[in-house]
Amino acid sequence: MLSAESAALVRATLPAVAGALDEITTRFYGAMFRDRPELLDGMFNRGNQASGAQRRALAGSIAAFATALLDAPDTRPDTLLARIAHKHAAVGVTDDQYTIVHKYLFGAIAEVLGDAVTPEVAAAWDEVYWLMAGALIAQEARLYQDADVQPGRIWRQWTVVERRTETADVVSFLLRPADGAPAPRARAGQYMSVRVRMADGVHQLRQYSLSSDPGGDLRRITVKRVEGTAGEPDGEVSGLLHEQVRAGDQLTLSAPFGDIFLDDPADATDPVVLVSAGIGCTPMTGILAQLTALGSTRPVLVLHADRSPADHALLTETRELVGQLPDARAVFWYEQPGPEEPGVRTGLMDLDGIELPDDATVFLCGPLPFMRAVRGQLLHAGVPARRIRYEVFGPDLWLPGTAA
Repeated sequence: MLSAESAALVRATLPAVAGALDEITTRFYGAMFRDRPELLDGMFNRGNQASGAQRRALAGSIAAFATALLDAPDTRPDTLLARIAHKHAAVGVTDDQYTIVHKYLFGAIAEVLGDAVTPEVAAAWDEVYWLMAGALIAQEARLYQDADVQPGRIWRQWTVVERRTETADVVSFLLRPADGAPAPRARAGQYMSVRVRMADGVHQLRQYSLSSDPGGDLRRITVKRVEGTAGEPDGEVSGLLHEQVRAGDQLTLSAPFGDIFLDDPADATDPVVLVSAGIGCTPMTGILAQLTALGSTRPVLVLHADRSPADHALLTETRELVGQLPDARAVFWYEQPGPEEPGVRTGLMDLDGIELPDDATVFLCGPLPFMRAVRGQLLHAGVPARRIRYEVFGPDLWLPGTAA
């Protein structure tokens, strides 16, 4: 798909562009939000902007896409973009916004690289950009169609049926569509965006995994309060949900999206391994709940690591769900196990001695350092990379080439 002439120029300039991507994306976001401040109202998360996570994710995706095109110039690496397309659909990205991004991104490239950006080089990278944008636009159109929503018009009001405290910093919200119509179809493991209005009038949003069986007309999200570390800000959305939202209130939620979900759960018989740490347990609990609701006989292994039993959100529910499945077992690791938790393992997750079922599909979710470490252990144990599926909360800073 990438022309030979453009491929040669992109290959020659990729080291320079990749080396400058952090500065390029910094200037890109700065100029775009200066001229188009409305994009910060309900489209981009201010916390991710302040921490630099969004900037680094964009830089990584551009470099990874360009590299994939050079490795196979006659193809379009659509699978590389699936996760991004789901994230875009979950915030309501529309086709016209790619033209806005193009204007400011290429302005930043020219500003940072100066005379190195000849008309020929600019044209080559322009081809890369529109190949990437075109692939995303096509995928997002299919996602909107599958979700039965119009592009960008993804929002719906939901009523909080119940609020439940799970741990000192985690709460769950049980939700029902406020209009009385059926809830949209969802798959276990997917997420929904929550859109809230902050005190300064700006709308902010965040994605939260469905933490219960997605069947029926009720949905549940489980929210951990995000406390900023190393100078980063506290989570605005999680803070507001914890402090202000109670039963009877209404929340604005998107249609469900996410490319990591349980495939054909009613018919499948292959084993499932659910691996998580911290609040990464939420999509795993949703998957476990659906398997239980379906009366699945699939072998299921639940592996979870946390600071202590008191910090382990949905612990009691997880134990109950595992107990209801005929061929399921769970192993927990706690840094501070406590005397009331016999049989658990102490410290960080270590798969040495854990019998992993053959031909299992592995779902992985938790902090990035945890996922990198455990993925390495899974590969070492003989699990094929293609069978390891991972979910990242927030911008994906794990380059797809290292997570395939």
